[in-house]
Amino acid sequence: MLLKQDISKSPLFLVAPFFFLGTSMVVMKAVIPNTTPLFLAGFRLVPAGILILALTLFLKLPQPKTWKAWLWIALFSLVDGALFQGFLTTGLVSTGAGLGAVLIDAQPLVVAVLARFLFGDVIGLWGWLGLAIGLAGIGLCGLPDLWLMQIFSGKIDFLQSGMSAFSWEGLLQSGELLMLLAALSMSLGTIIIRYVKQHADAVVATGWHMLLGGLPLFALSALGEANQWSDLNPGGWVSLGYATLFGTALTYGMFFYLASVGNLTSVSSLIFLTPVFALLFSSLFLGETLTSFQWIGVGLTLISVYLVIQRQEIASQIAKLWSRLSPQAVQMAAAEATEAARVEGNSADAPVSTEV
Repeated sequence: MLLKQDISKSPLFLVAPFFFLGTSMVVMKAVIPNTTPLFLAGFRLVPAGILILALTLFLKLPQPKTWKAWLWIALFSLVDGALFQGFLTTGLVSTGAGLGAVLIDAQPLVVAVLARFLFGDVIGLWGWLGLAIGLAGIGLCGLPDLWLMQIFSGKIDFLQSGMSAFSWEGLLQSGELLMLLAALSMSLGTIIIRYVKQHADAVVATGWHMLLGGLPLFALSALGEANQWSDLNPGGWVSLGYATLFGTALTYGMFFYLASVGNLTSVSSLIFLTPVFALLFSSLFLGETLTSFQWIGVGLTLISVYLVIQRQEIASQIAKLWSRLSPQAVQMAAAEATEAARVEGNSADAPVSTEV
């Protein structure tokens, strides 16, 4: 037990899952010109699912037994497996790894809204503020610069000039939108796992959802894609292995371990490190750059994710700080402020001396 606590408190162990997630985005972006997106998505899921299921058998975790368990796992596989990974890898074709990681990181914002309406979770002032900031940040990251400049200059006409600068068809085919759809799929998967855990072990369900979610991706790849591996060199296969082993299987395993022995809110708050690592390594190894609007959007999005995830902690700390101010202290502070304002007003009315 002591060993578990020591490992869970290790800074390297805490940061590692998010380092693997961020760097796997960079690795996938580097290898995707030599493979196809759906094959990449399936390759990332199926071997990782087999590894996790093998681990559950070794640990003798209970396998799903009821038809309800399998139905929830099937839905989880479709949404958080096939759709999430399919949108992510397809969007990565035309989106930078760093920017893509930022947009994927928007999923806690969607989860907060869905949990509010489905489970009655409280968002609170700081949560709503975070959601508003996140919406602005995502807009700055994903919308075309020309349209943003027209908006801020107040010269945009949505019926005329806006359409000449902005193509709805282009938006529907953009990598940014696909990344947001991936974030939405991941958010829905986060909600679905609450129901899955009522009928099956969470780790076992995670392994099955990877395996079952990856199979249709392989099928779609076989039907609609070509040259999935003919252009892959040994370095490309190593990249696929890294994305599978470190970016998927090991990351999920470490995250579940940390969640089981540590504070889930604190662990989840570290998710903002994922795009930081992705932006850093995509800049170093892929030469990716962001526009000024996108950099501002990245900053706003990271702030918003932190506010939403830590909203309860922030509200609690402010409440504690406020409670330390007794009614007498508040009255004294108000009296001091009034006296300071009066003195300042008298000083302002006094003549200014010109003597040296």
